[in-house]
Amino acid sequence: MYPLLRDLLFCVSPENAHYFSMNCLQEACNFEILKQAIRKHFSYDNPSLERNVFGLHFKNPVGLGAGFDKNAAYLRELSTLGFGFVEVGTITPKAQLGNLKPRLFRLPKDQALINRMGFNNDGVETIKQRLLQWNNYKSKNGGSPIIVGGNIGKNKITPNETAYRDYEICFTELFDYVDYFVVNVSSPNTPGLRELQEKDSLRKILSQLQNINQGKTNPKPLLLKIAPDLTTTQLNDIVELCFEVQLSGLVATNTTIDRGQLQTPQVMLEKIGAGGLSGKPLTDKSTSVVKYLSQQTQQKIPIIASGGIFNGDDAIEKINAGASLVQVWTGFVYEGPGIAKHICKQIVG
Repeated sequence: MYPLLRDLLFCVSPENAHYFSMNCLQEACNFEILKQAIRKHFSYDNPSLERNVFGLHFKNPVGLGAGFDKNAAYLRELSTLGFGFVEVGTITPKAQLGNLKPRLFRLPKDQALINRMGFNNDGVETIKQRLLQWNNYKSKNGGSPIIVGGNIGKNKITPNETAYRDYEICFTELFDYVDYFVVNVSSPNTPGLRELQEKDSLRKILSQLQNINQGKTNPKPLLLKIAPDLTTTQLNDIVELCFEVQLSGLVATNTTIDRGQLQTPQVMLEKIGAGGLSGKPLTDKSTSVVKYLSQQTQQKIPIIASGGIFNGDDAIEKINAGASLVQVWTGFVYEGPGIAKHICKQIVG
């Protein structure tokens, strides 16, 4: 069924297809009987899937990565699709339009996407209000087992020297509304952002956030999302910082700027231009980073694996490499709304 629907959606631009699909799901979920039917069809519950990671209880280890619901606009809808957690964002202090369209591209031959979205989002104040509405909705409906993470970044116009302030603003404003935080310094689509992955820059951002965090009655898990293109030296620096700043976890990895060994013709790649590559071509690179980080941290720091996860075998490979949880994004586009259920069933075996 979904392959046919996917072929139709692939006739439309990726961004338009995304919003059309989610708006259709939103309309369906306005009817309680349809919402419950969708939840029943796409959910797969089993006690063996439950995970306790960085102090939070996950009903299953399969999450939806940041960038899919940038503005926390579809949490009710996504909670019906069987995910254990959803990460919203990336969120910046001020709303920003992101890069010019087109900025999201499909590579069907590679089962991949290229994006240069540029942190387009509605800004922290608007998103905070949506998260408040979501929390109120949960309270009125007996709660929700889905965990919500907040992925935070800096505005494009903010110099790197003062980037820590943007992260502080987002962290403070969203603190009461999300279950955990992810610091995003690894997107290739905001000029200069990846420079913040250097040790001294990272230490300043993470230390400032942890100072605020530890001053709270109930500190929130604080994670760092890293690029798959880091050198061994850079990865070692991050491991050292993890222990120094007492991070709760890592998200490995973001998109890659590597375009090697793709089946998509070079002329098409040149026409697409700059952007981060996600999907199947990222699988091995991401798994290698997860495995290295797991070994270097002696599995003392939980890892959320992201990159090229399309099915249960992909997820199990990441878990065997040392991941505690996994996230999908591009796999959702290619495999459809049943992806979380299918992965969970394969994990259970």
